[in-house]
Amino acid sequence: MRLTRFAAIMLAGLGLGLAAAQPATAAGKPHPDWTTSVVVGEGGSHVLGNPDAAVKLTEFVSYTCPHCAHFHKESDAALKLGYVMPGKVSLEIRHIVRDPVDLAAALLTNCGDPKAFFRNHNLFLQTQDRWIAPLASASDGQKQRWTTGALPARMKAIANDFGFYALMAQRGYQRAALDRCLSDEAMARKLAAQTQAGANAGVAGTPSFMLNGTLLAGTHDWRSLDSQLQARF
Repeated sequence: MRLTRFAAIMLAGLGLGLAAAQPATAAGKPHPDWTTSVVVGEGGSHVLGNPDAAVKLTEFVSYTCPHCAHFHKESDAALKLGYVMPGKVSLEIRHIVRDPVDLAAALLTNCGDPKAFFRNHNLFLQTQDRWIAPLASASDGQKQRWTTGALPARMKAIANDFGFYALMAQRGYQRAALDRCLSDEAMARKLAAQTQAGANAGVAGTPSFMLNGTLLAGTHDWRSLDSQLQARF
């Protein structure tokens, strides 16, 4: 999906300018499952897996992009079991925020303990076809609530209209905690910065990918990405 100028608009609205090593534990024994390892990367991204993996995969994602949801459903198990779990590949998620609904979803996936990020991320992409309908059917009044006024009010209106409160309740989140995350202007700035950095790096649509810092031209589906991963081993 093509990017928009939403990151710049969001910043303005906030009043701001803008040969593989053998995976091992410290004791020298093979790590049992690298999918349990999550660290926060530079700029607030999240990295799943062995930080010393020979191949570092970066995925640029938007929660309102149907191609991203399709890619996630097709690739998630194979990518994690075949590449991340044994420590061969680390997976970094960077956000490309395309619209206000995308921003609200990204604020919620980043809510709370960083170790919860990938489970939240999975929830939004796996259920996208169930919650995204209001994006096409919203009234003018709803759209106005999503795009005007202070950030907390806009994000809470979106969370209500799209059923995000009920969705995150499945993950054990209370509404008060979700409202704090939806009001987090510092995180909104980080998400805008990730979006701008992606655009500066040449990302023109989602999903897009980098391998070891090199943007993969014309690679937007699991089959194409998997072939390039296989070629590295």
